[in-house]
Amino acid sequence: MEKEESRKLAGIAVKALEDKLASDIKVIEIDAISPLADYFVIATGRNVNQTDAMVDGVEEAATKAGFEPDHIEGHHNANWTLLDYKGVIVHIFDEESRGFYDLDRLWKDGTEIDPNTL
Repeated sequence: MEKEESRKLAGIAVKALEDKLASDIKVIEIDAISPLADYFVIATGRNVNQTDAMVDGVEEAATKAGFEPDHIEGHHNANWTLLDYKGVIVHIFDEESRGFYDLDRLWKDGTEIDPNTL
C-alpha cells in the first residue's frame, strides 16, 4: 500500500472510531522504524459492546472506501482486536488491556500524528 493510501485509511479508521465514541485515539507513524506498516491506530473502548462496535465501524468504513483487511485477530468479545490492512494496523483495546500492553510506550520511537490532521 502506498503511503498516501495508508494515510487516507488511517483517517478513515480514526473517523470511524470517533463515530463510535472511542477514547484516547492515537496515530503513530512507524514506517521509519519498522517494516510492519506505515501507521498504527490505537483506541480504547469502555466495554465489550463498544469495542465490538468500534471494530465493526472500522471494517465497514474501510470496506466502503475500498480497503479490505489482510488479517484480523481477536474480534467479538475480545479485549484486544487487531485489524491489519498492511499499511495501517488498527488496535482496539478495552481499558485494562490498553494499559497492560502499553503499545503507546512500546512504539514511542515512532512519530505521533494528530488524528485531526488525517
